[in-house]
Amino acid sequence: MANHLELIQELQQLDKVPSLERLRAAQKRRTQQLKRWAVYEKEMQNKKRKADKKGRNANNLQPESKRHVSFAASVALLEASARNDPDEVRYLLKNNVSPDLCNEDGLTALHQCCIDNYEEMVKILLDRGASVNAQDNELWTPLHAAATCGHAGLVKILIAHSADLLAVNSDGNMPYDLCEDDPTLDIIETAMANRGITQEMINETRASTERKMLGDIQELLRRGEEVNQQDSQGATLLHIAAANGYVQAAELLLEGGARMDLRDSDGWQPLHAAACWGQMHVAELLVSHGASLNAKTFLEETPIDLCEDEEFRAILLDLKHKHDIIMKSQLKHKTSLCRRTSSAGSRGLKGEILFVQPKMAEGKKKLTKTISVCLSTIQTITLVENIFALYTVFPCCFSPLSVSLPILSQALLVDLL
Repeated sequence: MANHLELIQELQQLDKVPSLERLRAAQKRRTQQLKRWAVYEKEMQNKKRKADKKGRNANNLQPESKRHVSFAASVALLEASARNDPDEVRYLLKNNVSPDLCNEDGLTALHQCCIDNYEEMVKILLDRGASVNAQDNELWTPLHAAATCGHAGLVKILIAHSADLLAVNSDGNMPYDLCEDDPTLDIIETAMANRGITQEMINETRASTERKMLGDIQELLRRGEEVNQQDSQGATLLHIAAANGYVQAAELLLEGGARMDLRDSDGWQPLHAAACWGQMHVAELLVSHGASLNAKTFLEETPIDLCEDEEFRAILLDLKHKHDIIMKSQLKHKTSLCRRTSSAGSRGLKGEILFVQPKMAEGKKKLTKTISVCLSTIQTITLVENIFALYTVFPCCFSPLSVSLPILSQALLVDLL
């Protein structure tokens, strides 16, 4: 058991690690606390039984009738499972208590035993008909739990009882996605190969979840309902799409008016979620729609701070650099507009571009021909400058430029005269 000093030192170390690692450390510490409490409680009950038995034998008295507190069967089964009490569990199951009873979080006794690595208890529950693919409120199966905790022995038992290797939880993760223990991961991947599971099947299973979400979003939009509703944790549909890499769902939400600046209970915006879980395509989509790479969580973390993949981090840094250049360019031209408004004539677009930026004249000359518009004020410079700068950041949106003009007119706050 950790003493106070060790806990303080651990807290200081946790301040320096990403949120995901802090969460895992907290879950591990909580599991240890529950195990210690279960052991302590069992020891106290054993001592009490021995003391009661001694007292009755010494006084040769019948035990006094006492009031008893009755618990729901689900509570009794989960409590006995958490204490790793096989005899109590057998007794409850023998008296027709369902092995699949769960608590308010949807957690079954089998889930609990897979978390605590109680192999004997798992075998008892499965032999008594417990559902190997039971799902809690977040769609975690017992195999998700065992894989996450790296309990190789339990993973073998669950697979032998036909556990679903492609079960997808509410975060879009399969058991093998969550497994960080190499020996355990090897067991899961070997089983997947033996069952003939291919990458195409994995992709199809993942896509089915996004298709369902797309259908739900389309129904919301059809009924004219709000797409920015937040759950108890402050998460929106866009947070969920971003965390899972659902590009089509994210696009549909953005078209339907989803906000990118809404924060969950940790201060995360959808872009933070995309960065944390390595969803590169969704992150690029959000940035192209104006999501801020400088937005901070309640712990002062930007999306780049939460990104653990080095290649992805480099892409985000590059996007941030180009975005900063655009913002500086806009600020410069606003200042220029104030200074030179009186000198604006009717020379047309081409002359103004050559006057401002000779080095970029050739590229902008082509751009001018594509747009084929002659403007009479200095604001035209800002329009073309912005279009040209945006093209360097998001070239995929400009093929060809003439087709993408409606997109640009929405992105830039400059009126064509």
